[in-house]
Formats: sequence, structure tokens, C-alpha cells
Amino acid sequence: MPAVFHFVAEGAVAHHTLTPDREVATEHTLSLEIAIVLFISYLLSLLFSLRTHKHLYSGGAVEHEHKPVQVGRAVLTLVLATAAVAWMSELLVGAVEETSHVLGWSEVFVGVIVVAVIGNAAEHSTAVMVAIKNHMDLALNIAIGSSIQIALFVAPVLVFASYFIGHGPMDLRFTAFEVLAVMAAVGVVNLVAQDGESNWLEGALLLAVYMVLGLAFFFLP
Repeated sequence: MPAVFHFVAEGAVAHHTLTPDREVATEHTLSLEIAIVLFISYLLSLLFSLRTHKHLYSGGAVEHEHKPVQVGRAVLTLVLATAAVAWMSELLVGAVEETSHVLGWSEVFVGVIVVAVIGNAAEHSTAVMVAIKNHMDLALNIAIGSSIQIALFVAPVLVFASYFIGHGPMDLRFTAFEVLAVMAAVGVVNLVAQDGESNWLEGALLLAVYMVLGLAFFFLP
């Protein structure tokens, strides 16, 4: 929606019914309010999956073991793992930034393809391992849940944080190509998941779609 609004607002600026400064300020306000809506949606999704409808996410194939959970130990493990991931992410960003300059990669390609693949390597490997064990519901939850987290949690948090950074507020306006890529990805995933089955050819075609998008982002000026 911010991208569509920007397109409409550019027309208004061209017809002198809206000033450029007013357009930018409105886009920032729109992005902030949308970020609030997305963040609230994320909190509601957590309430849905962890409290009110958690039985829908239990996964019958992995319910045979019930071990007592030590909350303190689990929280400590989560905190340590988060700190380690944050440190490794900082190293990754520094290394990728220098590598992209040497190889001549664009920032868009690095952000959309390289960092996304390396940064989510743990989730990807976990999804593949559970898929090999024929727990496809869990594999899909991992893969799709990761995207939902980025859309409903990470993006809004970045918008909120941008108001406390010297470079100024960040908006959620993506380019037309990025919007089309997201729409294509959502459509393909929906088609693949509709029948509740998969095979090696569908997997190969999914990889082909990803490679096509990767090539397009690589050559994107």
C-alpha cells in the first residue's frame, strides 16, 4: 500500500495538488501507522498460536514425546542464542558489505538474496531436515512462519527504531519490482500448499522460481 500511495501521490505532485515535502511526510506517517497495525497483528498471531488455538500448531507427528520444560533454562538458552546470533549477524553484515563492493553486487541483491539465504541458514536447514522426516506441516510452518515474522515483526520494529536514529524515519515503500516479486512468491507458495502434497518436481520448480527472482535482482539496475 505505501508503494501504491507513492505512485498516486507522485501524480498529485505533478498536478501541483500536493507538495513534495508534504508527500514525504505523509508517506512516513502512513508507514508508521501501518507498522503499528502490522505489529499488533503479530502480537495477535502469537496469542492465536500459543494460547487460544495452539492445538492447530502442535503437529500430530511430533506429539509422542512430552518432556518437562525448565523455564529458567529455556529462557537462558534463548537469551544466549539471541546474543550469539546478533554478534554473528554483525560480523556477517560487515563481511557482506566489503564483499559486495569487491564483487560489484548491488545493495538490493545483497539484502534480498545473499543476507536472506545466509541469515536464515538455520531455519532453512531445520525445514529441510523435518521435511526429510516427512513432517511437511512443520516444514511449511518453519518456512512460512519465518516470512511472517519478517513482515509483521521485523519490518515494523525497524520503522519504530528509525525514529531514534539520526538518518531519520524509515518508510515501508518498496519499489514496483519488489512488490511484484513478493506477490509472485506468495502466489507460488499458495498454489503449492493448496493440495497438501508435494513432490520433487514441485521442489525443483520452487528453486527455479527463486533462481529467476535472484537473477532478476542481480541484474536490477
